[in-house]
Amino acid sequence: MKNLIYLLTIAIVFASCKEDKNNDYVTLSGKIENKNSDSLSIIKNEIIKTIKVNADGTFSDTLNLKKAGQFLLYDGKEQAQLYLKNGYDLKILLNTEAFNKSLKFEGLGESANNYFVKKVLLQEKLFNDEDLFNMSKSDFNEKVEATSEKLKSLLDGDELKDLDTAFVNGQRRELSMVKTQFNKMFDDKQKLFSLNGRTSPKFNDYENYKGGTTSLEDLKGKYVYIDLWATWCGPCKVEMPYLKKVEKQYHNKNIEFVSISIDRQKDYETWKKMIDEKELTGIQLYANGDMDFVKDFQVSGIPRFILIDPKGKVIDADAPRPSNKKLISLFNELKI
Repeated sequence: MKNLIYLLTIAIVFASCKEDKNNDYVTLSGKIENKNSDSLSIIKNEIIKTIKVNADGTFSDTLNLKKAGQFLLYDGKEQAQLYLKNGYDLKILLNTEAFNKSLKFEGLGESANNYFVKKVLLQEKLFNDEDLFNMSKSDFNEKVEATSEKLKSLLDGDELKDLDTAFVNGQRRELSMVKTQFNKMFDDKQKLFSLNGRTSPKFNDYENYKGGTTSLEDLKGKYVYIDLWATWCGPCKVEMPYLKKVEKQYHNKNIEFVSISIDRQKDYETWKKMIDEKELTGIQLYANGDMDFVKDFQVSGIPRFILIDPKGKVIDADAPRPSNKKLISLFNELKI
């Protein structure tokens, strides 16, 4: 469920504040235990800064901002929300084995950023309820309202009283939008659940990287685990090594792993190059602008994973990602 939280974060319009003219940079330093990569990325729509992480997990760098606002900190696997403003001097402490629970900020600017940590933990607690989307709409709304009240109390706390009014007001606006997003997510999930157990929508004659074309009907008789992705999608690329590992584990089993690129025509060569460079396995297909399959599965964000049974019926229209241990549990239940 963690990825849903970040999708909500990205979907909401970021609050912005006036430029700080007294200092022209942010200082970011800290230490990461059990680091996931040799660098950190600061992202706002695109990567605006890459920070080198030393062998011992320490890092230190500066960042000049045109305007204060919200950003994402990406460690190669997971991400966290940041609020940065020129003049801030932030120390970031993190253990990736308990990413959000261990994340802590110290120094000038710590209040806003530690607020984000508490906010994400509250949202995670909500989404970690496995029955959340199986509740009645009234029970779901009641649970969301309780979480919203807790988030509101964070905003009213003493920790944020000295922060920019623009920041606090922006968070209040975001909170009201989050409730709307939660309700849309509930409605979308109900539509997805309605697909489970039904005959799957089809894709026909998609270009196969290895030559020729492939249709879903060609794979009947086997389980089919589908990955909808694109070369420009960061979270899609994060899942690639996990998918390769699962594919290797289930090689020669009664299951096909199918990756369908929904890249535009201008990225066609990029698609082929990425398959080659990353040595992607499984059945690699290119949709070539055909979005009917994507629309039939009500896809609003990628990556999306879908599991279909040997008779062509949908087992899970929003299946666990390869990085989620629940996927192997599901495969075990199905005795694949």
